[in-house]
Parts: sequence; structure tokens; C-alpha cells
Amino acid sequence: MHTSTTGHPSSGVDRPSPEMLERFAQLPAANVGDAMDRLGALDARIKPVWPGATIIGPAFTVWTRAGDNKLLHEAMRMAAPGDVLIVNGQGDESRALLGELMAERAKVLGLAGFVVDGAVRDADIIGEIELPVFARAVTPAGPYKYGPGRLGSVIAVGGVAVAPGDIVLGDADGVVIVPQQDAEHVLKAAEAKFADETARRAEIKAGR
Repeated sequence: MHTSTTGHPSSGVDRPSPEMLERFAQLPAANVGDAMDRLGALDARIKPVWPGATIIGPAFTVWTRAGDNKLLHEAMRMAAPGDVLIVNGQGDESRALLGELMAERAKVLGLAGFVVDGAVRDADIIGEIELPVFARAVTPAGPYKYGPGRLGSVIAVGGVAVAPGDIVLGDADGVVIVPQQDAEHVLKAAEAKFADETARRAEIKAGR
């Protein structure tokens, strides 16, 4: 089967600055979602596959046929260090799109991790590798490697549109997507929300 890509996805992508990503990394996904009028959160079933995983980085988008990971291998060669490979796997839970070997390779390449609207495997070993991976399901069944798919296009993941360069932020609660054109406004609003909730919690602890 033919595998299609559109140009070289990592070229021409307008990524957020490291400083902006660092500020977002200090915030809970819930506060960021609140700052976007509670929009932008992926389907609640897309969760970290090991406890304590968090993820932050610009989106490198992958759209693949259900149960087929050929495009993920191409994406790993083309993405930049720090990118999050975010995958429309058509919500399929029958076959894992990645496992320990791809996770180990992604770690060596400096990728920030994966968000997969589909399944993965080797969850315990991925946790030992400490690569952030969020997915809809875990299964031992392996993938096919024929294609087709698309790289670097606007995709749908967990009910949310994701464009290359959008900010992907995930923690124990799940994943939110911040459109890059809205990032500065969302960041300021989320930081204000976080500061307000932190102060209110302190007051509650103090019995006030």
C-alpha cells in the first residue's frame, strides 16, 4: 500500500519557544484547560501508561491507518528533539502502535514522548525507560507496517483538532492541546488560575 507524506513535516513548523514551554510545564493540565474555556482536553480515556508520566512539547502530527505503525517510524526520523509525536490511530485498541523498542529509540533521539489515540504495549518497560507515553489502551498485540498515512497535517486526536507546532501538555489528569496562536493568552490565564487556586488552598489549610 502507498504511504503518503506531505513535504518534510519538521521544516517550516513554527514551534513555541523553550521559555514558553518551560512556563507551561509548571502548570497542571486542568488549569490550562480551564484557561481555554474548558475546551481542548482530549478524550478522558487517553491517559499516561505509567504512573507519574508528564509530557510537554510541540506537536509533531501523525495520522495512520488503524493498527499500522509504518508512519510512526518515519515520524521518528523526521521529528525534532523535544517534539511530541501525537498520533491519530483512529481510536483502534486491537493493536499496539509502539512498544519498548520504539520508546527506547525515541528517548535516545530526544523526543518528548507520544500521545496515541490508539493502543501501545510494554507499558511497564516504557515506565522504566521513563519516556512519557499517553494512550487510549494497552494490548500485547503488535502492529502491521504497511501504511498509508500522513505526517505534518492537521489531525483529530481524542476529539480535538491538533496542528503541527501546537502545544501538547499532559499529566495524571490527561492531555490538553493549546493552539499555538492562542498560547500567550492561554499561558497568562492559566498562570493566573494556578496562582489563585494555590492561594485558596493555602487559606483552606489555614482554616480560613
